[in-house]
Amino acid sequence: MGVTAEVLERTEAAPRSTRSLAAGLATMMGSAASNQVGAAVGAHAFAAIGPAGVVAVRQFVAAAVLLPVARPNLRRFTWAQWWPTLLLGLVFATMNLSLYTAVDRIGLGLAVTLEFLGPLAVALAGSRTRVDLLCAVGAGVGVYVLVLPGGSSDWFGIGSGVLAAVCWAAYILLNRLLGVRLPGLQAPAAATSVSAVMYLPVLVFVTLSGSWTWPAVLFAVGAGVLSSVIPYACDLVALRTVPPRFFGVIMSIHPVFAALAGLVLLGQFLDAHEWVGIAMVVAVNVVAVVAAQRRG
Repeated sequence: MGVTAEVLERTEAAPRSTRSLAAGLATMMGSAASNQVGAAVGAHAFAAIGPAGVVAVRQFVAAAVLLPVARPNLRRFTWAQWWPTLLLGLVFATMNLSLYTAVDRIGLGLAVTLEFLGPLAVALAGSRTRVDLLCAVGAGVGVYVLVLPGGSSDWFGIGSGVLAAVCWAAYILLNRLLGVRLPGLQAPAAATSVSAVMYLPVLVFVTLSGSWTWPAVLFAVGAGVLSSVIPYACDLVALRTVPPRFFGVIMSIHPVFAALAGLVLLGQFLDAHEWVGIAMVVAVNVVAVVAAQRRG
């Protein structure tokens, strides 16, 4: 009976484990979709309050959710904890504004794909393997195919997307540092609050200028919920069932979801070369992540 029970237990555990993994992966897919749908929803408020106004509302929504959950004890922060937290707050503020500016000028799909070069650069930095070198070259070719530089190129929009990529890389590096110095979610909660305070003058200006409309408010709050609150909750759930090696691969679908959200919700049609460029950047990231996992 003991052997039979043990075999039966393992047989039942395997489907449960598989179902848990499938549920976790589906949750991560939902997180990615929510993030990009939120960006598209926020874009509907650009005409009334601009990208900066949408980012301001988004940061306050995120802070309102994270602070009660993490409850960072700001009075006990040392300078060694404060300076990277302040930098992370600045990175949050710059990253979201530059991304939304890029979305406004070159479209959601292109903007998110350019932003995605940030984590890819971090993944490839310091590596000397042939695979990573080929990935770096492939990413460069993919970006060139994506934007096809010419006289009609929106260089400010492209530059904003690249700035968002730089900020995302800085976000990853600062998070690694703060992960050692602050427990749990205290760092992102404090940094998001810093970012929200930085955008307080924007909210005051938008309010005094009379730019608020109820649709704009709803779109901006919706962007905060869809791009901050829901992904945060989904990632917490997924972390319990999905091995870390899957995270980098699943993140690769963000540009695809962004392009689809831009197409469906914003009517942003992409040319064939833009789809090819997005596919190249996504493929390069998947290869880089898998190669890093094998080395690890």
